[in-house]
Amino acid sequence: MSRTRYRAMGIAVIAVLALVLAACSATGGKKAADAAAAAANAGTSTSGHANTPRYTIAMITHAQPGDTFWDIIRAGATAAAAKDNIALNYSNNDDPTQQAQLIQDAINSKVNGIAVTDPDPAAICPEVKKAVAAGIPIVMFNAGVLNWQQCGAMEYFGQDETVAGLAAGKRLAAAGAKHVLCVLQAQGQVQLEARCAGVKQGLGSEGTMTKLYVDGTDSSAMLSSMTAELTRDKTVDAVITLGAPVALVAIQAIAAAHSTTKLYTFDTNAAEIAKIKSGAVQWAVDQQPYLQGYESVDSLWLYLTNDDVIGGGQTVYTGPSFIDSTNVAQIAVYANRGTR
Repeated sequence: MSRTRYRAMGIAVIAVLALVLAACSATGGKKAADAAAAAANAGTSTSGHANTPRYTIAMITHAQPGDTFWDIIRAGATAAAAKDNIALNYSNNDDPTQQAQLIQDAINSKVNGIAVTDPDPAAICPEVKKAVAAGIPIVMFNAGVLNWQQCGAMEYFGQDETVAGLAAGKRLAAAGAKHVLCVLQAQGQVQLEARCAGVKQGLGSEGTMTKLYVDGTDSSAMLSSMTAELTRDKTVDAVITLGAPVALVAIQAIAAAHSTTKLYTFDTNAAEIAKIKSGAVQWAVDQQPYLQGYESVDSLWLYLTNDDVIGGGQTVYTGPSFIDSTNVAQIAVYANRGTR
């Protein structure tokens, strides 16, 4: 990969973190801005940033409209960009074809680096290879753990979703779950399918798993679909959702169906953390999205300014871990400021 135009003029003198959020995007921008401001008010940032050249990094994700999970990722990316004197261009589209076009747009814009998620390798990987061929350093995060190396990315930050699902399934089995409903908020996304497959594997012979696909962009449709399924099948004694906003709707569905099932989830936001505290959600699998966003941007800056590559060619894991009644009070402090 060509490095000539990315050589830094010197090693950065790094001051204390500054959190200055860019203008709102099509989705989540205001919430991300509020999250960044909350983090700043919590004492996580003051003025000052690196004195390295002003580079431009594009972050391109498959975020669905209204999914607050991505606000946390964006807050982390914004924090790193502010510290590193980076101009961060954030964009997203949950349609793989449109997301691929966003990557091509970044290539055409001759950005200095790209951080991208890969929920659909057939659509995204060819564009990643184009970026590499154009001499643009690229890292992947959140989705694409099984193929980032083949695509040509330098680094990957995230969790192995099969491993995370396996851990969740084992924990469900230990809790006595016999029939688990795994709710997927989108079709065709490899990381979501891997989670449910892992849950099934983790349950082993202790229980069974059924999948339910819902439209993660439509809360009313999600509520209707989950309520209908829980009303139809009273053998379901555990529901596991694959995103915090879906979990919040599942709470309503469980009540509407007069079900006694227990609820578990992947991923978090402040509202969902509060539901763990109240007992409405038993636990959440946490992949630390703030860290994913932060490291994706910061690692590109380290490469551009010091030729550093993190991970030694291996995935840099940010999860899984579990948030439950034993640690939720501590995590809630950070969730309330938008960083967990």
